[in-house]
Amino acid sequence: MIRLENVTKRFPGGQEALSDLSLGVDKGEMVFVTGHSGAGKSTLLRLIALIERPTSGQVIVDGQNTSRVRRRRIPGYRRQIGMVFQDHKLLHDRSVFDNVALPLIIAGVGHRDAGRRVRAALDQVGLLHKEKRSPETLSAGEQQRVGIARAIVTRPKLLIADEPTGNLDTDLSLEVMRIFRRFNEVGVTLLVASHDLSLIDKLGCRRIALEEGRLQVLSDEDDEWL
Repeated sequence: MIRLENVTKRFPGGQEALSDLSLGVDKGEMVFVTGHSGAGKSTLLRLIALIERPTSGQVIVDGQNTSRVRRRRIPGYRRQIGMVFQDHKLLHDRSVFDNVALPLIIAGVGHRDAGRRVRAALDQVGLLHKEKRSPETLSAGEQQRVGIARAIVTRPKLLIADEPTGNLDTDLSLEVMRIFRRFNEVGVTLLVASHDLSLIDKLGCRRIALEEGRLQVLSDEDDEWL
């Protein structure tokens, strides 16, 4: 599903966030990316989402080389990817329902179909009963679940999450990860950046560790793709 081949990302000023990085994630896997702040986790996810482009090397997602995706095609490319952020990025002047519906509206999905899909997504994260609420009236954990519902409402093949539990306590963090696990069990590929090693260990998933933009260690013995 995801393959990076000798990827380097250098920002203006010479800062190198990723250095000659090669790795792969199979379709249907749930994989965690770990490393200290500045290790390159967020940059990796931004490259996959085509928020950034590599300085050199290739990023291939579901068989598509992102270097060949033209600017006007990026919105269509991103529809196959659900994205979850640490700070939720919810619109507080819109209801929970409208926040989750936004990707469908942008994609031109009809009103009736969009409503059905929004309510199905909210039901999956246990928030259907709060669809009319404003996000600012929800707890941090509930806001994160709204963000997850918005990410999966387009039925993406791939879900990427950048420190999705960074602002949550232990119980809420585990709840969010269990939601991710349910999506993974129905075939969604997940790549999650997290620094919470104790939580990752509970889930028993493969771990990719980055250090200064380079691959440090794999927790899975199956590394034939390297």
